[in-house]
Amino acid sequence: MAEEKPEVGDIVKLTTIKGEVEGRLLESPKTELYLIKLKSGYNIGIKKENVHKIEVVEKFKTEREEYNYEKNPALPNVDIIITGGTISSSLDAKTGAVSNLTKPEQLLKYYPGLFKIANVRKIEVPFMVSSEDMNSEHWIKIAKVVEKSLNDSEVSGVIVTHGTDFLHYTSAALSFFLKDLNKPVVLTYSQRSTDRASSDAALNLECAARMAVSNVAEVMLVGHGSQNDDFCFAHKGTKVRKLHSSRRDAFKSVNASPIAKINSDGKIEYLDEFVRRNEGKVSLDVVFNDKVALVKYYPGMDPEILDYYASRYEGIVLEVGGLGHVAVSGKKSWIAKLKKVIDSGLKVAVCAQTIFGSLNPNVYSNGRTFEKTGAVFCKDMLAETALIKSGWILGHKKWKYEFKDKMLINYAGEISDRIEK
Repeated sequence: MAEEKPEVGDIVKLTTIKGEVEGRLLESPKTELYLIKLKSGYNIGIKKENVHKIEVVEKFKTEREEYNYEKNPALPNVDIIITGGTISSSLDAKTGAVSNLTKPEQLLKYYPGLFKIANVRKIEVPFMVSSEDMNSEHWIKIAKVVEKSLNDSEVSGVIVTHGTDFLHYTSAALSFFLKDLNKPVVLTYSQRSTDRASSDAALNLECAARMAVSNVAEVMLVGHGSQNDDFCFAHKGTKVRKLHSSRRDAFKSVNASPIAKINSDGKIEYLDEFVRRNEGKVSLDVVFNDKVALVKYYPGMDPEILDYYASRYEGIVLEVGGLGHVAVSGKKSWIAKLKKVIDSGLKVAVCAQTIFGSLNPNVYSNGRTFEKTGAVFCKDMLAETALIKSGWILGHKKWKYEFKDKMLINYAGEISDRIEK
């Protein structure tokens, strides 16, 4: 009996000059290569001239199973807003291409656990972009869609799926844009795609659903709390940062405890105070001034750069050393130039580049000298959050002359009453 001829989509085993390789045969852009998707999720190309033998391990099966979604009247409703990212895409096992999941039936196939927690009433797709391509216009679009869902009596909460790299900028923006929050707003992600055995997508989405039907009326970012599939954390939207490029537990709360720990068995452990679900109506405050910049100070940095920002921007967030330090003496002193640009109208907010801890200009004399320039020391506020807050404040034209006071008002938990050790 003749051996089966390998076809695109089949699981194959290749015997090469360096050993055996097993994976799914994909369409190759080059005729001289076999393109193989490994079990790890990565693709490799193998020159055909280096393959001694190729065997079919499992023939590709066209998926004919239909996923009919029927709502469970005993479960609460959530709306899902899809903006892009790995969590909202699926792999075509035959071609290796990805497609977007935009229907409840598609989500049911990949994330069945979600539908044991809540009904997906509606899926909204305001756009599909990578997080690095987002800007304030995208944040405003998300906020407007979220507001409509939150003010619908049928909806218990909202889930927003999103790319990871700049997710914490979006969570900060929604925290300021949505006033008098009445229900949960949960942003979630996946670091690894659904075709990989190590995908974090399913647990993240299930944990997000549990928080979306909880009593927490906050903007939260939910994702893996460890490298394992044992629990997730719900982080406050203004106190979270991506601190690892590839780990599944990439996001951590900074200078604060997570709001909650969501165990894989569904149990929620509340770890900090939170705003509770209420019967009020959420309102929008979606203004933003894009003329703000994030600037990192380094030793020997020429203060003349401030002239550039003063000529093109209305505000900057300056990441500085230690408790709040820049050069205050010598040829590269920043004091005179800072005072000049601040007096000319540039708003300068100051955050710690150490990430953890709080600024305190009163400990050392150079900190006190720095503060006298008129720069606003933002305590333990994350620099990314301060950037979003600065743009939001300067978007209110009447607030321009109240910049310092507004930056130090704790609108969305961005300033901690106490610092977690």
